[in-house]
Amino acid sequence: MKASDYKASSHLKFIIPSLLGILLFMVPFYDSGSESVTILIAILATWVQEVLVDYLSLIMMFIILLTAILTLAVKFVGPDKLDETPFFKSLFNVPAVWVITRILGAIFAVMVYFQIGPEAIISEDTGGLLLDSLLHVLFAVFLFAGLFLPLLLNFGLLEMFGVLLTKIMRPLFRLPGRSSIDALASWLGDGTIGVLLTSKQYEEGYYTKREAAVIGTTFSIVSITFSLVVISEVGLGHLFIPFYITVAIAGLIAALIMPRIPPLSRKANTYVTEEAAAIEETVPEQHNAFTYAYAQAVDRGSKSSGPVKFFKDGGKNILDMWMGVAPIVMALGTIALVIAEYTPVFTWLGYPFIPILELLQIPYAQEASETILVGFADMFLPAIIGSGIESEMTRFVIASLSVTQLIYMSEVGGLLLGSKVPVGLKDLFIIFLLRTIITLPVIALIAHIIF
Repeated sequence: MKASDYKASSHLKFIIPSLLGILLFMVPFYDSGSESVTILIAILATWVQEVLVDYLSLIMMFIILLTAILTLAVKFVGPDKLDETPFFKSLFNVPAVWVITRILGAIFAVMVYFQIGPEAIISEDTGGLLLDSLLHVLFAVFLFAGLFLPLLLNFGLLEMFGVLLTKIMRPLFRLPGRSSIDALASWLGDGTIGVLLTSKQYEEGYYTKREAAVIGTTFSIVSITFSLVVISEVGLGHLFIPFYITVAIAGLIAALIMPRIPPLSRKANTYVTEEAAAIEETVPEQHNAFTYAYAQAVDRGSKSSGPVKFFKDGGKNILDMWMGVAPIVMALGTIALVIAEYTPVFTWLGYPFIPILELLQIPYAQEASETILVGFADMFLPAIIGSGIESEMTRFVIASLSVTQLIYMSEVGGLLLGSKVPVGLKDLFIIFLLRTIITLPVIALIAHIIF
């Protein structure tokens, strides 16, 4: 169908929500409070933090504790009891490793809030830094980002960009055009959305093994939301726009190189099913790229549900972010910070990177080197560990690198291992190292231009 075949209301169902989404997530605003340029979601999040500042540690402790209790309850009574509520089944029926992680997160949160237990855990430099600082930011950002994400994902904007980017994906990245939707879903929403989309399309025969591996590890990119949290954690929220441009450039260069080198280039170019589904990427003759893209967007918008479904989807996003991410950050973050503060482990792991950082003329090279490999555990950890470094340039490089490394086991990496996408733990670690080596010089160059 052509766009002109739809009613005016169908056009508005695409245009109005999509413009609102762009306004909230993509248009830079000047925040007079912090005297910086940022996005509207961040301004709303800052306001909530200021209003609830005395209660956020208690709220986050409660959320993490409740998550652990409900996860254990589901394991005890059996996940089949939640068959009629698939959202809650997927939220609380998690693999054993994440059950243990959620329990640890709850224990650490209670210890920190009530200040009981070893100083190494409850210190303001370890568990206290997470519960009383980072998790405040997560609560507020996830509240608004989760609520309004459906504006970007459910009303046709992805479909429109997906069609428009078809002719870019194949020559540049050796991928089908539909993969641009996976990338956009990750960018606008969350890396987990991209992984789930990729895994599902791979299982249905739309991607080869190589394509699925490339998309899952290269285009399940860190969302605007998470990026905002990371740059805020290192005290450089006022540089969000140049920071995200840096991340985009470094990520694009990595995306051009990674599919062309091992281990991704060695993945079989075969489908998981014996016969691949017929995939038609060409724009029909009666359309040009834009008119077809617009028609696809209007078609998606016309099928969207009303306000009740919108807020229901938004509420699910919020719960998924709060309960899925916060316990993992609390658990892995506390452990990593304890190791960083009280042992020389990250110092040892960072030694090989000191000469590289010095060659790139990054200040505080030794301190920065300690943050480089910890990102494999969780994306927030480099920013947390590096937040006390005096040099703004160094903190900028650490934040940018942590986002472009992409493969962090607390979320995208763990989800990839649990999916049908054909990558193993060894693949993921090699890809993490390669992305680090490729993007670090790019980020350093841009940092020298900015600072």
